[in-house]
Amino acid sequence: MTATTVRNFPMLIGGKWVESDRLLEIRDPQNDELVATAASGGAEQVDAAVEAAKASFKSGSWSRATQAERASVLRAISEKVGDRLDELVELEIMANGATVRQATGFHIGYVAPHLEYFAELADKYQFERPAPRATFPSLAQSTVRKEPIGVVGAIAPWNFPLLLGLWKMGPALAAGNSVVIKPDEKTPLSTLEFARIAEECGLPAGVLNVVPGPGVEAGARLASHPDVGKIGFTGSTEVGREIMRLASGTVKKVTLELGGKSPSIVLDDADIETAVDGVLYGCFLYSGQICESGTRLLVPESLHDEFVERLVERTKTITLGDTRDWETDLGPVISAKQHRRILNYLKIGAEEGATVATGGGVPKGEQFERGHWIEPTILTDVRNDMRVAQEEIFGPVLSVIKYTSEKEAIEIANDTTYGLASSIWSGDNERALAMANEIEAGSVWINDSHQINCQVPFGGYKQSGLGRELGPDALDEYTETKNVHLDLSGRRDRRPYDVLLSHADD
Repeated sequence: MTATTVRNFPMLIGGKWVESDRLLEIRDPQNDELVATAASGGAEQVDAAVEAAKASFKSGSWSRATQAERASVLRAISEKVGDRLDELVELEIMANGATVRQATGFHIGYVAPHLEYFAELADKYQFERPAPRATFPSLAQSTVRKEPIGVVGAIAPWNFPLLLGLWKMGPALAAGNSVVIKPDEKTPLSTLEFARIAEECGLPAGVLNVVPGPGVEAGARLASHPDVGKIGFTGSTEVGREIMRLASGTVKKVTLELGGKSPSIVLDDADIETAVDGVLYGCFLYSGQICESGTRLLVPESLHDEFVERLVERTKTITLGDTRDWETDLGPVISAKQHRRILNYLKIGAEEGATVATGGGVPKGEQFERGHWIEPTILTDVRNDMRVAQEEIFGPVLSVIKYTSEKEAIEIANDTTYGLASSIWSGDNERALAMANEIEAGSVWINDSHQINCQVPFGGYKQSGLGRELGPDALDEYTETKNVHLDLSGRRDRRPYDVLLSHADD
């Protein structure tokens, strides 16, 4: 694009599209060209957005709408997202380097059906229920209510900016909250356009506010703001710790979906061709820039050489190239900073004794001289105590680790500070299910990978996070629980405090 065709995206605060003196430069990762700019917000803009969200919540235009009314608006947004799929896909591709196939099928393709599910939850979720009668005297009743928190802060990552932002906006809005979302400064475009769609579909002004900006300014202010009652965050474990620290000042509710170093465990009875394709999909989808990616392959020593040979053969068939070409399998990584980080980890791996079986650097060719390209890479001779096995690289790098027994495989799989996901490849379902019971991870996929189902909870063990997104659990995370006790007797002599006041009339 030339400078004259670069579109600018303002931020949304209180129903108004707001420009900024500071602009974020959005660059296409495949060639580093400037493709758009976006208004950049800091503490001042976050404060204004929180104030607008607070006012909208108190007005009751959304928070006191009926469940059916909220569901209707969310369904309208979902339908319009589907109608504008191609436009949103283009915004995603040019900002984060996803291929058109991945963005259409996954990054943006999942948004409408996931939002439709949150609309269904908004309609059917049990916001009020009576407590069991047996636990209360017959002349009293107790009601448990699930109420919206108020102002919710959402901080979304760059890899799936709209989809993972929706995992926070969807349940928050379904529950009746007002939202301030901070998309990552590298990839705010699809979220800003989603907010415009929501506005067109009748979401009241101030209920959804979008403030792109640097995490150290906008994100930090949102996490520490006294009028924000809940933070939903997806990102690195390091930043997640800081979000927890900032939120602790006002004891906010926090949901954290953080890093991972997920194992793919191949058992000796697995179908090799299926397992090879599944392991590569589990690691290399979106160039390995997914938190739950299966970046550690645990393979029995007896299968190691054959399995690695098949992996290398299949990896060499993966096509890197133009992200808008439907034949392209992998695009670039997100930024120059991430590119340097991945190459540095490959250097560290070599220093620790790992061997590059395939890949290991920048692909050859004129089209890869600009942008941020990394070959899909397989490392062998990896021990689980190496940094490439323990630390999240967030790139297309698969570390192959041998094991000699199922017990050892389980020990290696769990020997990490993370616990987000895992996969098991086996021809024996009972054997795989038994192993799944021993794996310390929020998701265990058997003979599959990256299976994110909006109807079931997603989240991690250990330092992979707190709380759960998706499924009915998601609305639990965006509500407060209140018990209302009503005495129906009208009698003083049956009340518990009569014990203290029995001589009050003497």
